[in-house]
Amino acid sequence: MERRHFMQAAAASPALLAAHPAAAATPAQERAYQLKLLQQMAEPVLEPMSRGQLKQKFELEVSPTWDGRDRSVAYLECFGRLMSGIAPWLALPADDTAEGRLRQRLQQQALQSYVHSVDPRSPDYLTWKGQGQALVDSAYYTNALMRAPLVLWEPLDAVTKARIVAEIKGLRSIEVPNINWLLFAAMNEAWLLSIGEAHDPMRMNAAIRKINEWYVGDGWIKDGQDFHFDYYCSYVMYPMLIEVLEVLVARRGPFWGAKPVELLAQATKRAQRYCEHLERFVGPEGSYPPIGRSLTYRTAVFQPLALLAWRKQLPASLPEGQVRAALHAAHVAVWGGPSNFNRDGYLNIGFCGAQPELGDWYSNNGSMYIAAAGLLALGLPASDSYWTAPAQDWTQKKAFSGRKFPKDYPANY
Repeated sequence: MERRHFMQAAAASPALLAAHPAAAATPAQERAYQLKLLQQMAEPVLEPMSRGQLKQKFELEVSPTWDGRDRSVAYLECFGRLMSGIAPWLALPADDTAEGRLRQRLQQQALQSYVHSVDPRSPDYLTWKGQGQALVDSAYYTNALMRAPLVLWEPLDAVTKARIVAEIKGLRSIEVPNINWLLFAAMNEAWLLSIGEAHDPMRMNAAIRKINEWYVGDGWIKDGQDFHFDYYCSYVMYPMLIEVLEVLVARRGPFWGAKPVELLAQATKRAQRYCEHLERFVGPEGSYPPIGRSLTYRTAVFQPLALLAWRKQLPASLPEGQVRAALHAAHVAVWGGPSNFNRDGYLNIGFCGAQPELGDWYSNNGSMYIAAAGLLALGLPASDSYWTAPAQDWTQKKAFSGRKFPKDYPANY
């Protein structure tokens, strides 16, 4: 899209989004809202990067408490996180609708962007070496390739494929701290396994074992030695644990002790329980608790709900129409305002608008693109029952209107 056309669309988007308030939107309007948000996130990143101009166009913003690391890590964060969130939608079949034409254009821009990302001669060659943060965001980068291999990996030329594999393997030199980063290393190895490349099973096995050791019960997982009440089960723990285990099951990867298929079933069950909590966090008007670190990741909080919806694995306690309505309300609450994006169309640091003071010491505006993970359900076509089921009121909406709603009891698994 030409810059002037994008800016016209961006300027119009608050009005478009406000036109579908949570209480009045139809299922089709709810999907259109998320699709518009995907487009608003993706176009300013993929259009220039497909031409090797992202670094030129994307003005960096860092947290006031920035720790002084090389700012160039922001570009890998931006691209990798965005691609991880929009990959399921990019993988939908081609068609000649307006949505289909948008998808075809973004698919081609994404492929060209992957080429630039590993070409040392390109101005948009990403920061793969010398920064520990590269390991973090390489996992989102490879996660996207794993979520949509037929449209993001298979069409790439042999040189680009070889360069990607080499960059990912080169990250094994980074020492992995004993926190959620274990899953980033595991994701890269799972992706290598998924494409038939030499991989390190120990990096997967160690992460799976440690995450299970950190399980504290009732759907919640610690991030390291101590429990923190935040949303890292959404940002990292459950999505990456489940998807690493899926590769082990599909590729019959080695794992000492429990069978991967049993571990996958366990992780999915626990994620479903966690999703019951996430759904109950959504207030009657779409607000949800602003708790914990990385709060500026916005609606990435709801990645597990969107992931299980996309996989058709929502628990029986969470009907599709109820989840969709709750997530729409949450998206409207966060994205309905005009200041989440800057004048050039890029995400600002903030929770509900431009709030740079909420950034953590590792936060930059590239980090914010993990918010695309809240859009995974767009990987289901408009005809799917998730997008056509009648809307149902979610738990808090029932509770605060004096109607019957199910009580919540702990799960002993």
